[in-house]
Amino acid sequence: MIGALLERHPRFANRLYGFTPPEHGTVVLVHRRVYIVPARLGWLFAATLGILLIGSINYALSLGFALTFLLAGLGLAGMVHTARNLARMAISVGRAEPVFAGESAQFRLYLDGGPGFDRPAILARHLAAGSQLVVDVPAGGLAEVVLAVPAARRGWLPLGRVMLETRFPLGLFRAWSYIEPAARCLVYPRPERSALPPPSAEAAAGALRTQTTGNDDFAGLRGYQASDSPRHVAWKAVARSDVMLTKQFTGEAAAELWLDWRLLPAGMGPEQRLSRLAGWVLAAERTGAHYGLRLPGLEIAPRRGDSHSAACLQALALYQPS
Repeated sequence: MIGALLERHPRFANRLYGFTPPEHGTVVLVHRRVYIVPARLGWLFAATLGILLIGSINYALSLGFALTFLLAGLGLAGMVHTARNLARMAISVGRAEPVFAGESAQFRLYLDGGPGFDRPAILARHLAAGSQLVVDVPAGGLAEVVLAVPAARRGWLPLGRVMLETRFPLGLFRAWSYIEPAARCLVYPRPERSALPPPSAEAAAGALRTQTTGNDDFAGLRGYQASDSPRHVAWKAVARSDVMLTKQFTGEAAAELWLDWRLLPAGMGPEQRLSRLAGWVLAAERTGAHYGLRLPGLEIAPRRGDSHSAACLQALALYQPS
């Protein structure tokens, strides 16, 4: 009930939590952002102390008073250590690799506890997805937390709110805090698994033309370029000279393919078109063809390689149909 109320009033929630999302840079959990309450075991412990105190008063037991106040002091010391285990921790965010719609984005958080002491049993939980991980943060070191967040739709996927929690050392108290770093992951359209159409099917895939290089006969070596496929690298020559070289071929010309939004069937919706184009980008990259992408208002010249396919998939992920 309280969680639903906070979701309906985000400004009130931000004032309660002590920050306004998204948080840029390194997030430090100052003391006013760390909340602590007794856990279920803590309430049972408090009830036990109450029974011991009443019995000691009733029977005037000196050892009973000593045991009661000793356990109470132990509980208070545990409360201090529980809050200290989370306070002043610094959280930074790593880069999230792009994924396709329907997969899970892997967000990386790095927890820095500072040089003072270890911080065992830190639980990190993504509130929306429910994924969680428990790590121990060493003194003067970093601990990595990887949270899987389902990517349902293409575009930018923000990390969202993450809760950090600890019950160390006694489990009597629960300390927690919320963070919402300015982290996001690029989600490509879900690729439609279909083979590239034959060269004659220009109405479905675009115009096909030839280049001067081919794939039949070996013609020599040239310097390596970032857009070259790893399949064409002359690895034996690289092993001898430590210089990256690429094989050149002559003969049958390599295909140059235009993947054009306008030439897809008119009955396809925008998202289905993007999925078809994403599948063709992957298929064209696997075949080693030079391919370009045409969207309304955007054209990417024919190339090949990992950087080119990433640029095409990013254009498809961020495209907004008019």
